[in-house]
Formats: sequence, structure tokens, C-alpha cells
Amino acid sequence: MPTELQNLLNVAMEAAYAGGRRTLAYFNAGAGSAEIEEKADETPVTQADKEAELVIRGVIAKAFPTHAMLGEEHGLSTGDPSRTWVIDPIDGTKSFVHGVPLYGSVVGCMVNDQPLVGAVYLPALDELYGAAVGHGATMNGRACRVSNVSQFKDATLLAGSITRAIDRSDAYMTLAKQVKLNRGWGDVFGYMLVASGRAEMMLDPRISIWDICGIAPIIKEAGGWLGDWSGAETVKGKDCVAVNGALKGPLLDVLRGEKRNVR
Repeated sequence: MPTELQNLLNVAMEAAYAGGRRTLAYFNAGAGSAEIEEKADETPVTQADKEAELVIRGVIAKAFPTHAMLGEEHGLSTGDPSRTWVIDPIDGTKSFVHGVPLYGSVVGCMVNDQPLVGAVYLPALDELYGAAVGHGATMNGRACRVSNVSQFKDATLLAGSITRAIDRSDAYMTLAKQVKLNRGWGDVFGYMLVASGRAEMMLDPRISIWDICGIAPIIKEAGGWLGDWSGAETVKGKDCVAVNGALKGPLLDVLRGEKRNVR
């Protein structure tokens, strides 16, 4: 008989897939197909973001009508706080509006305030990821694992924003000078590259809970680690890092010793 976490995961994956598919109606559909607005934090939002979140919410509400939900675009809906769904309908909206396929729908479930279930769908790439703590991680139905790279010289470093990371401190450049490859494959796509063993480290100098709540269980169950730059395993920090198991210690040493830029 399926466990509660398995049931939650099934719904999370269904919701992420449905929301992601909705975005494809607007993706690369021509000028004006998804009108762009700017939010108070100067990040973009489109009709596709709003519609996709409503689709995701609908799938969750049908299965679990008493659960609470927190979404980037439609805020908090009341319900049982011990089961709170956290939704980012399009993580990587800037990529989305520029016709770049490296964006995704992210759905997580906090059980007693812990991120235990997560699903990610990259609709333009047709990659569906899912994980529940204790049940492993999958990509398109197959087991998903981080790499076993154990030295910076063999590693690939990613960042949500290279310029923002450089503006913050010396940490990014310290790492970039030591790794085999550094790229700006950011947002949810970067995290999924770490989870699937195609990159080793992903840095985000600024983050919100809906960006990473659904990602955290996938990274963990794939054998990696996700937390803030101080080394706390949390999805509620202001920054975030994901890394394979072998490089966690060396990477956190660099981040904890960063020299912050004074502005």
C-alpha cells in the first residue's frame, strides 16, 4: 500500500507536469503571446506564470482539499499548515520570455515544516523529476544520482546569476578559477543538472522558498546536499547552494570563508 509520501509525490509530479504543459501554450508562441509585467522585486511575471500556478493548485486541491498552499504568484491559501504545498509555476521566467528552454515548474510539499516531497518538470526539455525523502529520486522514471566527482579540477560550477555572485563576494571567482568548467546555467535547470550528475555545484546568491522547496528533496535523494551558504540545511535561507556529496565540505569551506564586497 502506498505511503503518505508516495501519494504526495504522485500528486506533486502530476501537478508539476500539468502546470509545465500549460506554459507551452505561451512558450515561443510569438511576440505578445505572454505579456510581461514587473513585480515589486523587479522580477518578471507573465500570464503563463499565473495560469500555470492555477493549474497546479487545481491538481493539488482536487487530491488534498484541506492542505495549505503557498505560490509565488497567488500567495498563501489557508489550510492544514502541517501539509503546505509550495509552488513556483515558472522558475526561470527570464529564460522563458526569451525563448530559452531552461525553465521549469517546481512543486514541493512541506510536511510538518520539512521539505519532504518535490517535483520538477522542464516542459521544453520534457524532463520530469521527482523525489520523496526515503524513496529515492527519479528523472523520467529512472533513478537519478549526483556525480562522484571529488575534486574541483574535475567539477562543473553553475550559478543562478554570475554577476550577482561576483558582486556579493570573492567566493564565485575563487571556485571558478579551480573548476574544470563554469557556466551560467541557472534557475531550476542548474539544480537538476546537479541532481542528475551532469554538474557538481550550483550557487544562488539570492533565493526564495518557492524556488527551492520542491528541489531540495530531489537533490537530497539523489545523493547531494542543499542548504544555505553558511552550511545550514534549509530552504528558508536568503541564499542557496546545491552540491554533490563528495564536494560538500570543500565547497562550504569556500563559502563560509567568503570575503564580502563592500558597497
